[in-house]
Amino acid sequence: MTRHIAPAAAAVGVLLAVVPDRALAHVRYVTPGDGGERAAELLAAVAADPLALALLFGGGAGAVVAGAGWLRLRPFRLDLAVLRRTLRSYDDLLPWLARLAIGLPMVGAGFTGYLFSPAATADFLGLPGALVRLFGIGVGFLLVFGFATRLAAAIGLFGYLVGLLLSPALLLAFEFLPGLLAILLLGGGRPSADHVFSRMSAVGGTVYQRIDPIRETLAPIGERLAARDELVPVIVRVGLGFSFVYLGVVQKLLMPGQALGVVAKYDLTAVVPVSPELWVVGAALTEAALGIALAFGLFTRAGCGVAILMFTTTLFGLPDDPVMAHVSLFGLVSVLVITGGGAYSLDRWLAERLGDESGRQQRTDEPTATAD
Repeated sequence: MTRHIAPAAAAVGVLLAVVPDRALAHVRYVTPGDGGERAAELLAAVAADPLALALLFGGGAGAVVAGAGWLRLRPFRLDLAVLRRTLRSYDDLLPWLARLAIGLPMVGAGFTGYLFSPAATADFLGLPGALVRLFGIGVGFLLVFGFATRLAAAIGLFGYLVGLLLSPALLLAFEFLPGLLAILLLGGGRPSADHVFSRMSAVGGTVYQRIDPIRETLAPIGERLAARDELVPVIVRVGLGFSFVYLGVVQKLLMPGQALGVVAKYDLTAVVPVSPELWVVGAALTEAALGIALAFGLFTRAGCGVAILMFTTTLFGLPDDPVMAHVSLFGLVSVLVITGGGAYSLDRWLAERLGDESGRQQRTDEPTATAD
């Protein structure tokens, strides 16, 4: 179906996830350390609370029933077909959106002195501070302006992988990996410096056309990469899905001390009067479920709508949570809002199984009955 499943999904998770979700995702940024709690203690506390169990199981069952009911009833078919067709018309802006989503936070990271994630400072990684700053600012500006875009994305990808080898803390910013891969496939697009120079080089007789040093050698590589741009939504949703699952399972369920510290620091139990343990478990399960749905491409646009709601809530609700840490997430989720689940997704499989006559007549990129 479509992103209109978001109200049902949000209603299921509002008590357990909406406010704390991204706060807990960035616990390394806003809490000083682990309080010593263990996963077994956290789960035991929740299991001993009948109300907590009722809310968790009731929320999960409600989400399944809501999804199944939406697929069966399929309301607003024409409205949703128009919405999808309109969103898909923004395809030409995907390179620009992806470049800003990755380039801007890299510039911010460079000026601040960390590598991709605020949890990975130069001192923490054992790298020269000047090198980290130069890397972030240089690659980030190249991506923002769209100059030597694919080369800059390749350098950024190499830097991320090297940083990840030095410290697993960079898994907190795993979204940069699919973002950079997507830019490799999409290229600079328009507007970009690459587009301007390519137009100048394509016109015979211009001075630049005679001195262009890279057109003949690098253009074929770019064309081969661009030929696989249908994989962009696959790469982005699988990468974001992994990030959500990692943040939900590892950063919350397996290391609950920091997550409980966030609940205490911001007095979240005053917002929704449930136990701190339920806050953490509920947020973890919600984030993990959202990640799995995105990875498999189920209700993709709906999941993106829920994610944007959670990012926005955290952005305005937690005054000391780094703003730049959200830009890449906002941008890549917005990419999926435009593309939908894309190839190899359950949304597309459901569209083929549930397609109706109006969808065949319209012949849109995403059939009318699609689940996202």
